Amino acid sequence: MLAYILRRLVQAAAVMLAVALVSFMLFRFVGDPLVNMVGQETSLEDIAELRDRLGLNDPIFVQFADFVWRALQGDFGISYRLQLPVSELILSRLPATLELALISGALAFVFGVGFGVYTALNRRGWVSNTIMTVSLIGVSLPTFLIGVLLIWVFAVELQWLPSFGRGDVVDLGWWSTGLLSTSGRASLILPAITLGLYQMTLIMRLVRAQMLEVLRADFIKFAKARGLTNRAINFGHALKNTLVPVITITGLQLGSIIAFAIITETVFQWPGVGALFINSVQTVDVPVMAAYLVLIALVFVVINLIVDLLYYVVDPRLRVDRAAAAS
Repeated sequence: MLAYILRRLVQAAAVMLAVALVSFMLFRFVGDPLVNMVGQETSLEDIAELRDRLGLNDPIFVQFADFVWRALQGDFGISYRLQLPVSELILSRLPATLELALISGALAFVFGVGFGVYTALNRRGWVSNTIMTVSLIGVSLPTFLIGVLLIWVFAVELQWLPSFGRGDVVDLGWWSTGLLSTSGRASLILPAITLGLYQMTLIMRLVRAQMLEVLRADFIKFAKARGLTNRAINFGHALKNTLVPVITITGLQLGSIIAFAIITETVFQWPGVGALFINSVQTVDVPVMAAYLVLIALVFVVINLIVDLLYYVVDPRLRVDRAAAAS
């Protein structure tokens, strides 16, 4: 188990180093950073002194090593646009994005697994056919269009929910949450549904397909021959074996939710990291762009590591294979 974790950590470190290299290249090839830091009245001597003080005259490998060292400490420099530390900007926006992503991911997993199991066990019922038909909406329509439609129906026509913003938030130290206020919870509903609908349909269809395949397996027939109840067979044997590939998809989708919440945050004017990244791209704010790339890569690496460990726990075949290889 320890060797397995160490191998995954080495792979994660290699991935993060590659992403750090890509982020570093942004500083080198997306314009001169000093252009965004000095005014028109700055003399050539002052620019040269600043360039030397920032280490821009050092060899490339020295600058990259310094970039990695500062990134390990959470230091990505100063935002060109806002003239504030990038780490402070990210931390101020991160709670909003994580809250939206976690709620969306939880909704997608719970309803995706639930609907997937139901449509697999009752595949000829009219309710199952209706669910499968409606699920095509989540797969076919783009995210921004789903968001606009939800705003039109529930915010404009029915006026049940707010159409933008995060509502009132409660500060809990460095973390801010809207779950503790009525307006915050109301503001979270539409963006959470918009962001989680595609992931829910993907998980539902995967669970349904895997469940139907497992139900045709020989060990399920043997369990029926032993006289086990349908509940024990469906949930104690079939669902447990179905969840092995679902864990991988769910983990990757959670990373995708965080990474691609940009569209949802833009549609609903949600004050998250994605909206900050969009503004940074428009103004070529390279330090924020680089920090965002590293942050998203870190999210995917951590989630993949957790998924690998869950694989090891859920699937006993991995433990048996590794024990056999060790012997």
